[in-house]
Amino acid sequence: MAIFSENLLLSDDQAVTASAASTNLIDLGAMGTVYGAAAALERDLGRGAPISFLIQATEAATAAGAATVQFAIEVDDNDSFASAKVVAQSAAVGKADLVAGWQWNVQYLPKGIDERYMRVYYTVATGPLTAGKFTAGITMGNQDDR
Repeated sequence: MAIFSENLLLSDDQAVTASAASTNLIDLGAMGTVYGAAAALERDLGRGAPISFLIQATEAATAAGAATVQFAIEVDDNDSFASAKVVAQSAAVGKADLVAGWQWNVQYLPKGIDERYMRVYYTVATGPLTAGKFTAGITMGNQDDR
């Protein structure tokens, strides 16, 4: 079980039946220019201290056919994600594996989280799903023993 921060929660028991973005996004804030500097500061959350991230199935995925879901962490400089950049992506996970309690643990956010907004994108292939819910976000730490 992970401890999620409500302010850093991207999906809260979100029903996913077709490809979709997380219901929430995280605004990492605008980068400013410090006094006397020629350019704005740069951001990259993937550098420095470890930041845990977790996507967890809270309801089993079901579908009429052989559906899969691929999970991606995306960033963009605008909240419409018109030019989204994928910074981490899972393999396609089959519906048989997506039972309640299934987890994709990201122990360290990867380098490249250098834009203002962050979200999760769920890509459903060979779908649609007829059921399936997920919770995703920043955690205090992920349990990795089952």
